[in-house]
Amino acid sequence: MKEVEEVALYRSVVVGTDGSESSFRAVERAAEVAGAAGATLYIATAYQQQGGSSSGPASDALKGEAFQITGNAPAYEILHSAADRARNAGAQRIEERAIADKNPVDALIDLVIGVKADLLVVGNRGLSSITGRILGSVPSDVARKADIDVLIVHTV
Repeated sequence: MKEVEEVALYRSVVVGTDGSESSFRAVERAAEVAGAAGATLYIATAYQQQGGSSSGPASDALKGEAFQITGNAPAYEILHSAADRARNAGAQRIEERAIADKNPVDALIDLVIGVKADLLVVGNRGLSSITGRILGSVPSDVARKADIDVLIVHTV
């Protein structure tokens, strides 16, 4: 009888967070999947560098939906909090990535390509809102643009 080689379903998992409680729930779910598969978990957050491009119009348009991160200090605080939650949820190998001056969708897709991820995890916040339906949302846009598995976690 031929021995079957064990193959992990996922070797690398990417998850995005903006520091909101709902995005932390997506991080925890991604950590559970990564931990069970023995995969590396890449936790990412996108931010605008201070003195960089203006975020005023976007924040004004999104109002309560905007979790604007300006400068890298808050971004790293968010990543460290997310990594703590990920460890508690079962991830063993975690890498934190703060991505400057990119919108969240492009930041996640670029990271997926850069680390050759097998799975992208996002929360569903904004997916069923009117703004999300008209203008698009992170979950729907990454699901459309990613060429890997996308897990949309029910977080709201």
